[in-house]
Amino acid sequence: MKLGGEGGSSRLQRQYIFNVPPLAGEYSGGSEVAKNMDVFPQNLLVAFVLSLLYVSGRAYRLDILKRNSEPNEGNVRLSGSESPSEGRVEIYHDGKWGTVCDDDWDMAEAQVVCRQLNFPGAKSVVIGKDYGKASGPIWLDEIACTGKEKQLVSCQFSGWGKTDCTHKEDAGVICESRNATLSGSTHSLDHSIGLSGDLGQIFDSGTACDFLIAFQTPNGNKKDDGTEEMIETTICAHKAILMLYPYFSASAGANNITVTVSRPCQSYFTSFIRYLYTRKTEITYSSAMCLHQLASEFGINQLMEDIGRLFSNILPDDASFHSQVSLYKYAVESKDLVLEENCVQYLAWNFQNLTSSPVWPDLPVELLRSLLTRSDLVVADEYFLLQTLEDWITNNGSSLSSEKQTDLLRLVRFPMIPAEKLYELETKSLLFSAHRDLYRDSVLKAYQFNVLLYSNLTQLKFVKENNDYKPRIYTGETWSISINPLAKSSSSQSRNRYENYGYRDSYGRYGGYYPNPTASPNKQLRTPLHNSLLFKNNMITWETNILKTQNDCSWRGLRCESFPAARLALQNQYQSTSGVLFRNRLLLTCQSKYVCQIQGFKGDLAYVNTNDTQVLAYPCPDDKYTYTFVVRPEYV
Repeated sequence: MKLGGEGGSSRLQRQYIFNVPPLAGEYSGGSEVAKNMDVFPQNLLVAFVLSLLYVSGRAYRLDILKRNSEPNEGNVRLSGSESPSEGRVEIYHDGKWGTVCDDDWDMAEAQVVCRQLNFPGAKSVVIGKDYGKASGPIWLDEIACTGKEKQLVSCQFSGWGKTDCTHKEDAGVICESRNATLSGSTHSLDHSIGLSGDLGQIFDSGTACDFLIAFQTPNGNKKDDGTEEMIETTICAHKAILMLYPYFSASAGANNITVTVSRPCQSYFTSFIRYLYTRKTEITYSSAMCLHQLASEFGINQLMEDIGRLFSNILPDDASFHSQVSLYKYAVESKDLVLEENCVQYLAWNFQNLTSSPVWPDLPVELLRSLLTRSDLVVADEYFLLQTLEDWITNNGSSLSSEKQTDLLRLVRFPMIPAEKLYELETKSLLFSAHRDLYRDSVLKAYQFNVLLYSNLTQLKFVKENNDYKPRIYTGETWSISINPLAKSSSSQSRNRYENYGYRDSYGRYGGYYPNPTASPNKQLRTPLHNSLLFKNNMITWETNILKTQNDCSWRGLRCESFPAARLALQNQYQSTSGVLFRNRLLLTCQSKYVCQIQGFKGDLAYVNTNDTQVLAYPCPDDKYTYTFVVRPEYV
């Protein structure tokens, strides 16, 4: 996605240009009218297009003839090695080259990269090798390929820039070398850079078009028989292109097709058909929904998924949550799993705001169920979640069967409810009497968790795999603490960066100053060792810091890769934490309004994205964050 369009600060003025290289074997032409169908003999057009593809479809790149040109969306390259067949994998997206994290990096991914670069295949993956300093974002993480994809961007991944990696974890590959001798080897030229533009010109001119697309749009009026009146517009296209898309059945002998397009999307249909030729189109916020819908209906999955990722930029804009819930419903209807996950993730991270919004009472039950299954659900504690769910079920009881109520209540993680709250459930719960057996079984399981050692708990069925024994992201005072670097500091945190230690300065005077390592924003947090009641009095101490300079890091014996960095460090290291693993999280809350990023710690540190190694899941103007540190202990 390349950011383009005219200047201006408004989000609505942004344009996104998708530039996806044509697949090998693609060729094209197009038109909006049928008047030129007989101007140019069809066989000459096909011969012309095929001649273009012969050069581009299977080409090795001959470097001495390579011309300087702008890379295309999804291009890959190898960097940091003298060998052209080895290096750090970099991918081009949104006008920037970025890297790929080595999490889950394997031979399947390496094969895709090497073949995309026109090497015969991959020899091996490279993890942890220093290919020199990398700049730019880490675009891909936890990518999963089958090994058969033609481009790395066609593999499954969670989203552009969604990562908790640093550049030390950049992935590399070693590809199989091409035959070094000239005799018997094949060398082709790759001049496909301009092919997309050429195909666009063919579409615009309508030369030798041979397939009519009639798209009908309701005009809002009714005929005498009660059916809707339609406005019909015709586009003349080419079977040579449309046969690549099964929806049109262009390879089955048909010469025309009629489709119905909703009235709001009428003006974008021609642009959509042109995209089928060029794999490029401009996306504005006014066109995004229509082009996404068209891509869904016509089975153009890559366009649909990439537009779906764009919606993350607008999810935070509606504090009422009407837009987010509507977008979720549309994602389910259009079967766009990427967009659906994007919406559900945002609602999970901002769950407490959602529960006080106008849409909460009427939230779709399937959406609520999706939220309750997640471990990245951000709530004060599990008891708050249970109370909120009980209120929702009570308000919607008339439309919910007892079975659906039970299904939702079973998703509450009762062992994570503070022990003192368990005693109150029978008297204070709104639904205890209606679901007595469920509550008693769940409370019993919670009591076992609180009074039995984990070695005994593991004898119970499904404990290790059961999410009931795993924490969500609890932001109550027991497990979390927040730092707002822009807020006025208390006296304990506002000491000057230099502190008087009574030594002679360079002029021989007493009262010189040493740098004060506590000048960076910092707080202490005391938590139990674990959620279980057995550890209620076994308290541990954490130090939290926002490190803004290398000096802040050096005073703590650290070397930070970028700034700001967030640090969450256990202080009483002498205390045994055997059997407990901490999966701590850092939350970035934008302008005290919404959670825009959640990331894990590697060691004691988590880096924020100001050096462009990461991209926020949801944008935050001016990078004004509140940092929330959350401790999450689990039995191992």
